Formats: sequence, structure tokens, C-alpha cells
Amino acid sequence: MRTFHPGDSGYANELAGYQLGFAQHPAVVFAAESPEDVQKAVRYAAERGLAVGVHATGHGLAGATEGGVLITTRRMDTVTVDAGRRTVRVGAGTPWGKVVAAAAPHGLAPLNGSAPSVGAVGYTLGGGLGILAREFGYAADHVRALEVVTADGALRRVTAESDSELYWGLLGGGANLGVVTALETSLVPVARLYGGQLSFDGTELGERVLARYLRWTATVPDTVTSSLQTIQWPDAAWAPPAVRGRYVVTVRLAFTGDAEEGERLVAPLREIGPALADDLREMSYTESPSIHRDPEHAHAYYGDNAMLGRPDPAALAEALRLTGPAAPTMCVVQLNHLGGALSRPAPNAVPHREADFLLRVLTPFEEGGLSAVRAVHTEVFALLRPWTLGRALNFAFGGARFTGVEGLYGEENEKRLAALKASYDPANLFRNNYTIEPR
Repeated sequence: MRTFHPGDSGYANELAGYQLGFAQHPAVVFAAESPEDVQKAVRYAAERGLAVGVHATGHGLAGATEGGVLITTRRMDTVTVDAGRRTVRVGAGTPWGKVVAAAAPHGLAPLNGSAPSVGAVGYTLGGGLGILAREFGYAADHVRALEVVTADGALRRVTAESDSELYWGLLGGGANLGVVTALETSLVPVARLYGGQLSFDGTELGERVLARYLRWTATVPDTVTSSLQTIQWPDAAWAPPAVRGRYVVTVRLAFTGDAEEGERLVAPLREIGPALADDLREMSYTESPSIHRDPEHAHAYYGDNAMLGRPDPAALAEALRLTGPAAPTMCVVQLNHLGGALSRPAPNAVPHREADFLLRVLTPFEEGGLSAVRAVHTEVFALLRPWTLGRALNFAFGGARFTGVEGLYGEENEKRLAALKASYDPANLFRNNYTIEPR
């Protein structure tokens, strides 16, 4: 295992990741290649009282950090599929794209998110709201076992049977209770799906799309997982020509039934008006990243979210207005339809299962521009506060020193997690994240 200190050749490269907006300046970086390396790093930090952070792909940083120990896990990217048991064992640094590719030859799929470059383990520890979520629930609901290094340096294999309380807390508690070096999770028998994007001119049809989408979601079966996205594209050379300078509202969906039934289900959406683009079709599961088309390039961004009960359509329309063409900064808004299997109880700490929708706002920013971005977000989430149940951990990007952990874990869950923290990490080594204080 290599270690890197500030000024060392390779230090900056080891810190590289998808998020460029919040700098990490650890005192030492441990480039872990095995669980034993992780144990050494945790023991090193414990002996010196240093904060510990974990870095796989760098998508979900809680904010900037200074000092402490950073454990990078990208070299721990093993994937082992057991097709007979419909399970996969995934190493700590493995991106979802690699898991999808390994499962596909067996006619199986993981409960991955929309971006193939996101780390599978960190995503699952935060809950994991995937492209088939309404049918199968959160990714965390399907985990069979976790291998984790706790603050005492011990490597533990944790299952619901062996340690039900730690198992509960790891799944939904993020990085608060240890460094997960691998997990074993179930796969689902999905090889193909019907899905894609249906896009409209938001200036002309935005309000109509939102109203129809809200009515439509009340009619679809749990086998349909969908979201509505709005974005004011800049008039810039890097923007796709078809949408450059335009305000676009898009419905994205994944349906595990056949194409004929899929066409029937989306017919009410096609009646909204002329579409800018319509690529709804049957596809192999390996093509599913085309449904959301998350950007692949690293950039600086800030993001937050609200888990909503049944919201007032007028309030949602106003939220879209605040983040639309007249907004002082570019906003990417996504309204996820929840419910279905997501509402079912599970033996883990993923909160707010009663939510009907998740509203996410993500904004790219340049140096010095974060205050303006936060002002827009603050106005939007204040507007939606009457319907807000809490926030989703996986979609809080860079807000640790602004909004902290408020609403991320749920009031009762947070108390239970704090007690677990007191048992497994009383010195709060694992605090370079959305930290739960031990008590």
C-alpha cells in the first residue's frame, strides 16, 4: 500500500474524483488495496486521533476537508457474481458500471443508480435510489452481508443475523460507523426494459408537463420508476445543439414490462404536445445509462434535496419557476416519483419511506459562486418546507457545513445511530462526512 503526503508526487492524482467544488487536503492518504490496508489506515488514525474520510469515485462529497486521514478505495474494485444465488460481491471502490457489465451475461441486474461511474458501496450505504426503485425498493434493502473495518481496527463480517443493530445502522448511516471494504447484495432477473426520455420545450409546455406528470404518476404500476427533470441549457458550445439555450422539461422512465405495454402507459404523456425528443424504446439493461445521461466529466457542483409528502402542485410549479430560465444560476431539477417498494419497511436505517416524491436541485458553480447558488436553493426548499419530511443522504452534495445533517437520518433513526456511534466509534474518527455525533 502506498501513502501520500502533501507535496508528494501523486498526492493530487490520488485525490482526483468527480466532484471538483470541494477540496480535500488530508494530512495523509492511504491508497488501500485490501481490507488489511484499510485496517492499517484506521489504526494509524485512531492512534493519533485523526479524522477519517473515505474516497472511492468522489461523487458524494459532504464538503471540503483539511487534515486527517483519507482512505482511497478505487483499487478495491473486485466484482464476483454468483448467478445461482443471484448475488454479487462488490469491492469498496467498484463503480456501478462494472457491476452491471458483470451481471448482464447471466440475465441479472443490480439495483444501481443512473450513473455508471458512481461507486456501488457508498451509494448503497446512503440508501440507493435506483432506476428500478419503485419495483424493488432501495439498494440497501437487498444487502446480504457487509465487510467493515470499525474504529477499533477490527474487520467484521456483518449480517442481519450476526449483528442486527450494526447491520441496520450501516445501511442508511453512510460512512459514520466504519469503512465498508465489500458488500454482498442480491441481483434481480432483469435483462431488458422499456424506457428512455420524452422531452418538451419548457417555456411553452413546462406547466402542462408538470401537471400531467403528477396526475400520471398516480396511475402507473410499481413496475414504472420515473422522474421529471428541468434544465435551462446555456447558450454554450458544449451544450447539445438540439437544446442549446433552451429550457427543457424531460420525463425519464424505466419499466420492466414489455414494449407494447410500455407504449400504452406513456400514451398520456405523449398527448401533452409536440416533443423535442422521444427515444422511449425497449433496450438491454446495459443501455440503461442512456435514460438519465448523467454527465461523465468531473465538475464543481452543489446539491440538496427534499423528501416530500404529497406536495401542492402550485408549490412545485413555483419551485420550477424559481429554478428555471429566470434563475440567476443554472439549476438542474429532478422530481423523482417514490412509493411502491420504496415505502415498504426494511431492517435498515433508510428514512422517510412514506415520502411520495423527492425533489433534487443540483447547480454547477465556479470559484466564488457558491453563495449565489445557495441563495437559490434556500428559497426553493423554504417554499417546499410545509411538505418536507426530510432529506436523502445520497443527494446532499457539499452541504455539510451549511445545512449539516438536518433531516438526513430522521429524528428517531438519528438517536439510534448516535447510540451505535457511541458503541463503535466513541471518538468520532469517522467524521469527514455528514457526521452523527456519538451520544
